[in-house]
Amino acid sequence: MIRVRILGDVTQTIEPPVRTAPAPRRRTPRIHRAWFVAAVTFVTIIGAAAFRSLPSLLIDPLHDDFGWSRGTIGLAVSINLALYGLTAPFAAALMDRFGIRRVVAVALIVIALGSGLTVWMNSAWQLLLCWGLLVGLGSGSMALAFAATVTNRWFTERRGLVTGILTAASASGQLVFLPLLAWIVDNYKWRPAAVTVALAALVVVPFVWLLLRDHPADVGLKPYGAKEFVAKPPPVTGAARRTMTVLFKAARTGPFWLLAGSFAICGASTNGLIQTHFVPAAHDHGMPITAAASLLAVIGVFDIVGTIASGWFTDRFDARRLLAVYYALRGVSLLFLPILLAPNVQPPMIFFIVFYGLDWVATVPPTLALCREHYGDDSAIVFGWVLASHQVGAAVVAFAGGVARDVFGSYDVIWYASGALCAAAALMVLVIRRRETAPVALSA
Repeated sequence: MIRVRILGDVTQTIEPPVRTAPAPRRRTPRIHRAWFVAAVTFVTIIGAAAFRSLPSLLIDPLHDDFGWSRGTIGLAVSINLALYGLTAPFAAALMDRFGIRRVVAVALIVIALGSGLTVWMNSAWQLLLCWGLLVGLGSGSMALAFAATVTNRWFTERRGLVTGILTAASASGQLVFLPLLAWIVDNYKWRPAAVTVALAALVVVPFVWLLLRDHPADVGLKPYGAKEFVAKPPPVTGAARRTMTVLFKAARTGPFWLLAGSFAICGASTNGLIQTHFVPAAHDHGMPITAAASLLAVIGVFDIVGTIASGWFTDRFDARRLLAVYYALRGVSLLFLPILLAPNVQPPMIFFIVFYGLDWVATVPPTLALCREHYGDDSAIVFGWVLASHQVGAAVVAFAGGVARDVFGSYDVIWYASGALCAAAALMVLVIRRRETAPVALSA
């Protein structure tokens, strides 16, 4: 307290200002935690791509070791691909209910279990259970829904960049792991390759558990680029029901079946055909497994370029016509593939690999644009089901390709049939009518 005399005997008491401690503020990290989360997500998706790539390298070794038909081995790959697609629409619902970290960690352990147990298998049903069911469910839980969930929760700015990087992670995983796994299979047989996949899945689990978080609010941060703090939403329990509701309503519309049918052919001619059967088909013509796997990995490089370019084209041209061109050119290239396969890699084969890589998932941006045009706010869920049809188509051809090889002694029939299917897909997308009015949400 301070007393001050003012003009004679008059005094005034002045209280000194009260000093209050500043409110504690959380120090903003130099590198936002969102980038570490994105990095872990990238590594995890790369691993999932490697897990899906191995079956194409095991068709001939398993046939030689156990005498199983290629159709039986193809059936295991078929189950894997189908579950990868059918699990994806529900993966986001699981993450909303139980959290990203728990779902991804459990998925990695399931993959490690499925791959590791194949070392001791001696019956075909065990291959179907381990590589088909377990690895299919595990990898399906880390599909595009995983990348979309992480991007939407952790980023307000740079979402497009992060989405593109995480989408490219699948192709990068194929690029990194396929030649390595092919070298292991070629030099040490298939069991060490299966163990490598199992160990790779387990190694990622601690990073997921320690660095991955469900929401920025869990660590007291705002999403990257956000101006205000965003509270963590409560667990969502109705997401799976909404997913099914949107499916039933979309199934009553014509564009859904045209998009799903054409995208099923897309999956049949990529994941089901080339990714599964290109290596054994090239090996039939005398090409070493490592060389064939390296060619398949190069597809992953040009896949990234083609996807980015297709997105740019989709912003400027009619999505239906783009898809028709993509499918028509893919079909023509498949008709020429049987005469390009040889013991050595020739320039025409390199041209085919580059072209097919550019066209691999170039169909995704225009297909997503058509879903958005016709289904509005529910377009993401509809695209999830269209993506499931992509994997079902891949599953059918993965099995059919193995059966064709057993029956006809070569893959030529399946190349020609897939080329014809691509021509049908080109016609299907041209039938889709343009929508002149704004779409109404199916779940409304």
